[in-house]
Amino acid sequence: MAKAATKTVTVEQIGSPIRRISEQRQTLIGLKLNKMRRRSILPDTPEVRGMIAAVKHLVRVVDGQ
Repeated sequence: MAKAATKTVTVEQIGSPIRRISEQRQTLIGLKLNKMRRRSILPDTPEVRGMIAAVKHLVRVVDGQ
């Protein structure tokens, strides 16, 4: 059986977590982001999309991958 290719989403941190509430900082860590301009490739699941929506002012979804 061949594995089905899973969809991925690439997110980039564009905002600083300084002076943000701790839940937003923890969400960035959960998205594997902790420094400006860092990118992370994650599975495109409803859970990840919800995390992105929670910190949408600090991250952006990058096209191309």
